[in-house]
Amino acid sequence: MSTSAPIFYDNVLWGINIASLILALVLIGIAFVHCLTQRGDAFAAIGSLPKGGWLAILGICLLLSLLLNDSLSIFRLIGIGAALVYLLDVRPGLKDLTDGKGFW
Repeated sequence: MSTSAPIFYDNVLWGINIASLILALVLIGIAFVHCLTQRGDAFAAIGSLPKGGWLAILGICLLLSLLLNDSLSIFRLIGIGAALVYLLDVRPGLKDLTDGKGFW
């Protein structure tokens, strides 16, 4: 039983690496494209970072996620966190500001 663990270690590590890479690329990519399409003055109106700040954070993390192929790289995790903050906090505020409708 103990001799079978090293056989599957590389496969599990490869699967985790690919899954985290796909998750990071999808989340950061969606957040980056959404940020590109928004007006710059809307970010100041909701009290968030400026548009350039969000683009810099998301763009650098997207680039480093592609270039660094480490399993669970710190930049990949920071990028996933930043994309989630953007998508779950900033995006609804921008949508509420531009559409004029509430969250409901």
